[in-house]
Amino acid sequence: MGSEGFSTARHEALRIIAAQAALTLLLALLCWLIWGDLAGVSALIGGGIGALGNLVQLSFGMRPLPPGADPRMALGALYRGVALKVAVTVLAFVWVLRGLRIAPAELFCAYAATFVVYWLALMRKSVSGSKRRAP
Repeated sequence: MGSEGFSTARHEALRIIAAQAALTLLLALLCWLIWGDLAGVSALIGGGIGALGNLVQLSFGMRPLPPGADPRMALGALYRGVALKVAVTVLAFVWVLRGLRIAPAELFCAYAATFVVYWLALMRKSVSGSKRRAP
């Protein structure tokens, strides 16, 4: 992938994370309005963990490489980003579940909603890509 394609992928990843954050805020507001403070804060934390993990992956896994760099460096960076994402996500959940009073359903539903945003973005990209390739 050239530097222009890399820049486009990084920009798309930032858009996905922004959409995850926006959905998290919306879900937290809805939970707060319907079920109260604990539900709202729990949804905010759950979605925040999902978006934070993706931000960590983007920050460490999609750093620009110097021109002419070995492609294995890019692959190593992607693996490092995924590993850090998993580590941050697990540590965040351990910290939250061991140290905070939360509403588990709202926490995990908002976390899962960040995946839905990602999947929808992939589907949209897949559909728009297939339209461009069609004769």
